[in-house]
Amino acid sequence: MGAEREAEETVAERPGELRRGLALLVAGASFMEFLDGTVIAPAAPHIADDLGVPAVAVNVAITAYVLTLAVLIPISGWLADRFGTRRVFTAAIAGFTIASLGCAAATSLPLLVAARVVQGAAGAMMVPVGRLVVLRTTAKSDLVRAIAYLTWPALAAPVVAPALGGVLATYASWRWIFLVNLPLGVAALVLARRLVPDDRAAQPAGLDWRGFLLTAGGVAALVVGMEALGSARPDAAVVALGLGGGAVGLTAAVRHLRRARRPLLDLQALWIETFRVAALGGSGFRAVMTAVPFLLALFFQLGLGWTAARAGAVVIALFVGNVAVKPVTTRLMRWLGIRSVMLVAIAGSAVCLLAMVLLQASTPLPLLLGLLVASGVFRSIGLTAYNSTAFADVAPDRMSAANPLMSTLTELGAGLGVAVGALLVRLGGSVATGEGPDDAFRIAFVLLTVLLVLPLVEALLLSRTAGDAVTGHRPRAAGRRRLPAGTPSG
Repeated sequence: MGAEREAEETVAERPGELRRGLALLVAGASFMEFLDGTVIAPAAPHIADDLGVPAVAVNVAITAYVLTLAVLIPISGWLADRFGTRRVFTAAIAGFTIASLGCAAATSLPLLVAARVVQGAAGAMMVPVGRLVVLRTTAKSDLVRAIAYLTWPALAAPVVAPALGGVLATYASWRWIFLVNLPLGVAALVLARRLVPDDRAAQPAGLDWRGFLLTAGGVAALVVGMEALGSARPDAAVVALGLGGGAVGLTAAVRHLRRARRPLLDLQALWIETFRVAALGGSGFRAVMTAVPFLLALFFQLGLGWTAARAGAVVIALFVGNVAVKPVTTRLMRWLGIRSVMLVAIAGSAVCLLAMVLLQASTPLPLLLGLLVASGVFRSIGLTAYNSTAFADVAPDRMSAANPLMSTLTELGAGLGVAVGALLVRLGGSVATGEGPDDAFRIAFVLLTVLLVLPLVEALLLSRTAGDAVTGHRPRAAGRRRLPAGTPSG
């Protein structure tokens, strides 16, 4: 009790400083969660050799993690209201760290999958609850600054993961992929006790069990169906049951959530224009952007004949683009408005994807790196714009209801990105007329470009003044306004 009281008093005394520290803490936790979603993919052959299973079978460890995340995120808000944000967040960090140790110590594929399920369950509580705390304790005028800190994990982790997983598996051991989480988890646990306020609802509502079961069942079936459809040898029965069951389950879930008095996920938030665009268009944009580094790493190896080390190193150029533009993304939204920034990001990303279709083994390396840096730039400003828009018009007392819905859709978008990428490569291979394996990837890049139509339409329909309350944007006729001194860009 003494430590908790001291933390609460410290928060009250230095809200500005600790809000920044809190945002960075949650960003670090998000980085661990995003990283572990895809980091084992390049290490799959090494894991398979060690555990004595086919390499393709290791994919179930990735699926189990993403599936658990997507299924359990909807109850994160209820748990935070009932047991307190600090208790849930610290328990999630501890669970994630212990599960990481379990993954590293696994001696068989079933044990690895079981540890990944526990890791996914902890991640489902860790990031959404952490984001909720930041949103609750941040004023509207500072929301863009806080979102800037929370955005970089989604930008960095999917790009860093292939290189990190490949290097650790090749030069050390695949078990180090999970062991690196231990010191990070311990440090986060210590900081969480001091930085996270003990916020909880005075009278928490009961859990909507029917909504949870319908939503969880529908999401689980959808993920299983998508994974099966994108596999090298899809099982027609699993695909049909997964996609069909997902459609039925999610349809029933939507019907229930619209009628329930206290639904698990508050779909009314989708009536808020800015939230809807960030939830639907943002999830589509995020899925495409998550698929890009995954496809590029495979394209360079299977299509252009590169080594895994070279492919992983070159893909880092995407991250360079992410970082390079960060100092000006906030100013871009202030100068142009969120709608214009979204349109620029979508159009630029589409051009970069079409340019990737033209890549050859003979393409000069500087030109290739320049293309990937540009893709990373558009990726960064697009995700920052969507994240900044999401809660721009959501009232503080609606954050607990809106945050789980946004977290669920965001996680699904990112999680299904890799599955969608694998599916498009398979579709590309079935219609390719050339003999080389690179044709399948070129067609996949074109199809990814087509998928950007949904975010494009959503952005075009968005109000020109959307998000102005959080970005400080004003039409030219209304005059200009300077950012407050010391405001970090992001």
